[in-house]
Amino acid sequence: MAAKSLYPVGLDLGGARTRCLVCLLENGHIRFLGSSEVPSQGWVKGRIVDQKAVADTVLAALREAERQAQVSVEAAVVGMGGPTVRGANARGVIELGRPREIEQRDVNRVVNRASFVQLMDDRMVLQLFPQDFVVDDHPGHRDPRGMLASRLEANAHLITASTQEHQSLVGAVNLAHLSVEETVFEPLAACYAAVLPDDRREGIALVDIGAQSTDLVVYYGDALQLASTLALCGDHFTRDLAMGLCISYEDAELVKRQFGCAVSRTTAENSIVELPAVENREPREAPRRLLNQILEARAEELFKYVLRELARVGMERALIGGVVLTGGATFLPGICDVAEAVLNCQARKGLPVGIADWPEEIDNASWTVAAGLAMYSANLKRQSEMEKQAAGLLGRILSR
Repeated sequence: MAAKSLYPVGLDLGGARTRCLVCLLENGHIRFLGSSEVPSQGWVKGRIVDQKAVADTVLAALREAERQAQVSVEAAVVGMGGPTVRGANARGVIELGRPREIEQRDVNRVVNRASFVQLMDDRMVLQLFPQDFVVDDHPGHRDPRGMLASRLEANAHLITASTQEHQSLVGAVNLAHLSVEETVFEPLAACYAAVLPDDRREGIALVDIGAQSTDLVVYYGDALQLASTLALCGDHFTRDLAMGLCISYEDAELVKRQFGCAVSRTTAENSIVELPAVENREPREAPRRLLNQILEARAEELFKYVLRELARVGMERALIGGVVLTGGATFLPGICDVAEAVLNCQARKGLPVGIADWPEEIDNASWTVAAGLAMYSANLKRQSEMEKQAAGLLGRILSR
């Protein structure tokens, strides 16, 4: 009997664009099959305001991705971000009684205990990441299994989200006839696709700059140190241009994409941009340097927010691995230069790696979250298959 094909699916629901990625898991490797990108509806400032509109967007993206992949899918790993997602440190403690070797079940218990925190109403734990363990008052252990101890503590970082927002997100996906395997904080998925484990150990930050939200994660020593959401996003760049140049939001987005740069000093003083004409009026012109000065000021403010978040966990001078930028707003030329100047570390755009047959036309940082979600889905399916095989083997042994 032929094995059933497994199709990992990543669904990135953004405020401006919704992206769906369908892959094939074969022989432990992931291969690209199809993708789709459609304009998002039903979002305001990173939150769902019309669940039906979001569901229609998901359905449109899903149908196009299935058409390209020529397969039908039933479940996906879905990304979640925006202003309702927050990170916080937590601690769990268990007493082992007499000194004995720490076992895997003890590690599981103490990590689970760390998740039992008092949350405010309408908050839920989205994900939990152990940082280190304290064995009989000796801190800094990454893997305490096999050590002799009578007391075990775990330090962890919790990512929490609004329960209502999470339910709205899952409900919208379900309305599109798709089940949700798991919800993942979007910059974590991007980091999963674009950053190697060795780079995380050296200290690295990933900033996912979307149209309606900017999310941040920071790793050091292979442990998550910070998960946060910033107040600035790609829309602020566009709105600044609209106000500064006295044009509509749509025209400002067009001007930003065609002529924008986050570094103004490289722009010639005599360079002129023709602004889109308003009805019954002649086209106007504006200095291109003015346009780029507006974008540069907003980019500097954005990365000052990032620097402030890094300082909260003492990481402002510890990013040896640098900062990785993902999201649709990273198309802006010079954005990495501003990040390097403000954060005083190297910066690069995070491109997805690890998926075979990845098309060149989507080889950019706006697809990194979707790629990470698909890779996360592949891992879940791989673990599920291993558990099924182990259960089948145990059944055959017991039946003898």
